[in-house]
Amino acid sequence: MKWTDVQEIAIQLADRHPEVDPLRINFVDLMNWVVALPEFDDDPKHCGERILEAIQQAWIDEAD
Repeated sequence: MKWTDVQEIAIQLADRHPEVDPLRINFVDLMNWVVALPEFDDDPKHCGERILEAIQQAWIDEAD
C-alpha cells in the first residue's frame, strides 16, 4: 500500500481504530498509524498535509 491508496488506508484505519473519531486525530498520529499498517510500504517522507487530509476525509466518509 502506498500513500496514494487513500481509500484502502482509510478502511484499514477504521478497522484498526474503531474507537477513534477521525475528526479529532492529529496529523502526527495519523501519519504514524498509516506507517504502522502491516501492508503499508512507502517512504514516510513522501507524505504531506494534503495526503493526510485526504486520508482523514476518506476515514470520516468510511465512518458514516
